[in-house]
Amino acid sequence: MGHFYFDGSDTVYLAKKYGTPLYVVSENYIIDRIDEIKRDFLGRYINVDVVYAGKAFLPKEMARIVKREGIGIDVVSGGELYTAMKVDFPSDKIIFHGNNKSLDELDMAVGYGVGRIIVDNEYELGLLNNVAKRHGKRVNILYRTTPGVNSNTHKYIQTGQVDSKFGIPILNGVIYSAIEKALKLDNINLLGFHFHIGSQILDNTTYVEAIKVITKLMKGVKDRFGFKTRELNTGGGFGIQYADTGERKPISFYTDIIMEEIGRSCRENGLDIPRVIIEPGRWIVGEAGITLYTIGSIKEIPDVRTYVSVDGGMNDNPRPSLYEAKYDGVIANKMDEDPSSVVTIAGKCCESGDILVWDLKVPEVKSGDILAILSTGAYNYSMASNYNKFPRPAVVMVKDGKDRLIVKRETYQDMLRNEI
Repeated sequence: MGHFYFDGSDTVYLAKKYGTPLYVVSENYIIDRIDEIKRDFLGRYINVDVVYAGKAFLPKEMARIVKREGIGIDVVSGGELYTAMKVDFPSDKIIFHGNNKSLDELDMAVGYGVGRIIVDNEYELGLLNNVAKRHGKRVNILYRTTPGVNSNTHKYIQTGQVDSKFGIPILNGVIYSAIEKALKLDNINLLGFHFHIGSQILDNTTYVEAIKVITKLMKGVKDRFGFKTRELNTGGGFGIQYADTGERKPISFYTDIIMEEIGRSCRENGLDIPRVIIEPGRWIVGEAGITLYTIGSIKEIPDVRTYVSVDGGMNDNPRPSLYEAKYDGVIANKMDEDPSSVVTIAGKCCESGDILVWDLKVPEVKSGDILAILSTGAYNYSMASNYNKFPRPAVVMVKDGKDRLIVKRETYQDMLRNEI
């Protein structure tokens, strides 16, 4: 039969066994990406580290895989930190991000003993110092900076420009007062700096520009305060393959130029090369996931468009509505048939903007066919909602033709559990 197989599993069988919508994630793909990082980054350079950006996809099973593979994890909320705690993730390998961490979250992070806290602003610095004092600890931090570079990506996922809700701007010198304050606090141990230029970055030149800016900062704080930058976290944002992009670049496409520029800029400024950390998330898990849907109604508007509706939509994949993200897909039960039609895949949410794919080439489709949308491993499950009171889909992990349930499908009762 002309079925779509994913990591050795028949996706039509998976749809029948578990129902749709259904997230399917390949464990082998995740391991392959982590192995590539180990070989071409950790194995190629000294004094480097990698942490997985958990916000991309973080059910407990993913945290277990990351733990087993021996890399770190970055979290952005108390909920993500709690998830890591529930699988006994090594606390010294956890980095805690966020532009407005609550007092409870900081207390939780310090109590758990996370390895690094990425401090976003001076207000947070004061809160954190008080929390650390109460715990009798000295907390390792990096300052998140905005280097003032604009990445070539959707404006909603740019983060490195001066006008950003994240981090402290470098270009106007504001950061120097924040550094001075941190160096004077007894319960704060400033190790260095962090930057993140955006998400789904498909070129590597913006990283070079950001490094040039931040190494000048490193030189400035050395001259002013005698402070030696011990760690530099260059973030992640490495792009993957979607319908409107080329093939995913190897990790070395980004890391080689990052390491080359750090070395060059540090030598030029008379600086020791700090420990370098990267934070890939989407790059590890994005193409490892697909989403399966069952096709329902089909509406043809003569000389205009054919709408093919599925049993999910923006509630399980909000990215097309949020970022105009473009996905590719296949009819999983008709892989041996030529694509002879062009259709638009519509979700079932009560929104005109709930369109998953515009103008997708497919074989002739019928109600009951199974549609597989590709590259949905990142920011789909993690951003899913109960909009229109739709339960969140189940998540199945596959490996070498074997499948296992890692997240149960929500029920109506689950959705109402906290309602009075």
